Amino acid sequence: MGESLNEPPPTDSDFGAGARMSLRSELDATQHSAVDEHWAGGVQPQYGVAPRIRIGQNKWFNLLWLIPIGLLLLIVGVAVAQGIRELPTVQAFMQRYPGESQLLPGAPVGFPAWVGWQHFLNMFFMIFIIRSGITILADHPRLYWTRHATPGKDWLRVQKPVPATPLYTAKQDSITLPDGVGLPGRRHSIGLARWWHLGIDTLWLANGLVFYVLLFTTGQWMRLVPLRWDIFPNAVSVAIQYLSLQWPTESGWNNYNSLQLLAYFITVFIAPPVALLTGMGMSPALSTRFRWVNRFFSIQVARSLHFLVLCWFLLFIVIHVTLVVTTGALRNLNHMYASQNTSSWTGFWIFAASMVVIILGWVAATPFTYRHPRAVQRVGFALVGPAQRLLEHVDSKPGEYTEKDISPYFWHNGNYPDSANYKQLQANGFVDYKLAVGGLVENPVELSLDKLRALPYHEQITQHFCIQGWSGVAKWGGVSMQTILDIVRPKPEAKWVVFYSFANGPEGGLYYDAHAIGQMSYHLTMLAYDMNGAPLSFGHGAPLRLRNEVELGFKMVKWIQAIEFVESFAGIGGGLGGYNNDHEFFGYRQSI
Repeated sequence: MGESLNEPPPTDSDFGAGARMSLRSELDATQHSAVDEHWAGGVQPQYGVAPRIRIGQNKWFNLLWLIPIGLLLLIVGVAVAQGIRELPTVQAFMQRYPGESQLLPGAPVGFPAWVGWQHFLNMFFMIFIIRSGITILADHPRLYWTRHATPGKDWLRVQKPVPATPLYTAKQDSITLPDGVGLPGRRHSIGLARWWHLGIDTLWLANGLVFYVLLFTTGQWMRLVPLRWDIFPNAVSVAIQYLSLQWPTESGWNNYNSLQLLAYFITVFIAPPVALLTGMGMSPALSTRFRWVNRFFSIQVARSLHFLVLCWFLLFIVIHVTLVVTTGALRNLNHMYASQNTSSWTGFWIFAASMVVIILGWVAATPFTYRHPRAVQRVGFALVGPAQRLLEHVDSKPGEYTEKDISPYFWHNGNYPDSANYKQLQANGFVDYKLAVGGLVENPVELSLDKLRALPYHEQITQHFCIQGWSGVAKWGGVSMQTILDIVRPKPEAKWVVFYSFANGPEGGLYYDAHAIGQMSYHLTMLAYDMNGAPLSFGHGAPLRLRNEVELGFKMVKWIQAIEFVESFAGIGGGLGGYNNDHEFFGYRQSI
């Protein structure tokens, strides 16, 4: 993943050279090529609970109860619909509004062949998007309507309540999914799930753009757009007909009924743009560049709406498939797959072949991911990389948040440092702490906390975007990285800045991460020793942590002990630009 450039040999002015080589020797050079029992430190399976939604302040409703309740309501609905259908007023209503939708003059009849191909591709891509999206949700199995991710304020959870343990981490909160459901199902496999999700999203959006172009160039859009307000009473009429089990005559070849039209309109023209916009709201780089997105769709509101869009698609798929099968399967399959209005078996066999492809893809996806995770990562980055590169060089601006936006709770995360060296420094209040800054610089230095505090003070209130999905706003105080650059004066050949932690990663070896040197000059890139007006706590990275607001949170190295400027990160650790990249298949660029 890194550029294969040879670094110059260390000189006496580097780091110093002994300290640099000592730190590098403490890194784990393992570069995983498979997901096995030892992966991610052998993280153990942990299963959540049935989905629950909040009722009031502290009551929770198990959504599994919706199955018997829904079945009961359906039975009651059928009985009520059959009863009221015989009432004169309802008969008059249905005679006035029979359920037909209004088409524009010249609207096409039937379905061209490209509709079938688009339908298959959309279905194929959605399988992987939905499964990987569920895995992403499982890494922080809670949803909120606030900007913050405060325990007890979630409106939906698939996990037990957050325990009162002070240093409980977000990673501990993640859950396992069955491999046939999640993609993949392994606990905390979000790095791989994101490559699937974002990569296939790119293909799905490209397919959607082609679909829109074909819709508007062939006139097929006229069949999907409501034209008059009476579509709503007509849709009610159709609902009564369906519920009363005296279904309307299927006429999709010529025109959809009003209820179908509304469902298709939402699915084609409303849900996909909302999915795109809410996806943007979850990206630090996109929220930084398009600040209006962040104002309307904070990361937690965006996650919740994104989840509701998923629910819409799942509901649509279930109802759509049910009606296709029960209202004349052969004719309906011929409409979509054979572009003919007959009851032959042609469409069925094409549909059956497409389902074989989908089932094979479904079954093979997770085993393939476990055996070839680097291939998944490479393909995923190839698909999403171009969009990411457009956004990763955008300097974030201050002033988006104020003190009233500070989160009441900021999750802990990561492996806590427990080395004798760190514990000794912590016991003495870090008075003996020295930050070593060196590598390809003109003036390598060691800075104590007192010296760091004597430098020009930098303060910012910013939002943290964790790759797992939780977020929090905090006020950070410390030193701008630009001040550090001015002191050490990086050499022209320095392209990357590597931050070394006191903490080990889950599989051993020091945690580290590399950042592009260009981002070190950003206004909101800093070394923080204060948080919300107090010295940084142990759980949040004391004595020093990085803030780089255009990247996801795993790159914000905590418990920093040294910083090294390098030409290439290829020879550091596993050579992929960071501990999570080496071990858990994250990317060294993660601005989306």
